[in-house]
Amino acid sequence: MKQFLELVVNRRSHRKFTDENISEEHIQQLLDAALMAPTSKGLHSYSFCVVENKELLVRLSQAKAMGSQFVADAKCAIVVMAEPEISDVWIEDASTAAMTILYQAEDLGLGACWVQIRERQDANGMDSESQVREILSLPENKRVVCLIALGHKGMERKGQNLEKIATLKAEKVTRL
Repeated sequence: MKQFLELVVNRRSHRKFTDENISEEHIQQLLDAALMAPTSKGLHSYSFCVVENKELLVRLSQAKAMGSQFVADAKCAIVVMAEPEISDVWIEDASTAAMTILYQAEDLGLGACWVQIRERQDANGMDSESQVREILSLPENKRVVCLIALGHKGMERKGQNLEKIATLKAEKVTRL
């Protein structure tokens, strides 16, 4: 396992993937990590749908007007959902789980990219969340926050620009 700060520096969004499949072991590790993500009051309001079917990935890539077309080329997508009836901070629970998947993917050497679904629309102005729910036959009580497109990295990306981070620290951090 890499040191956590190394993961943070090197984790970047990847939208290009190779044709290599993701192993079942890696998928299980991604799900295990997601299920261990912090959750308010230990309520685990989040849940996940693993999509490996190519036809469904293509359809999911069209559920949002912009910024999701690369999902069609992913080997897998994990749809991150949560149930508002379980926790009033379901969005935060699901987002924390999604970030955990992104860091676990980097640790495994996989490429991954968050695709925002909640509060987005497809090219025809239809609600993206409803589109995803229909494509995957998801129940109404599951709110879709995002999906994580996954695959083996189709290109390498440089890590975070540490000089930019130093500037951001000066602008965005207040110490009292």
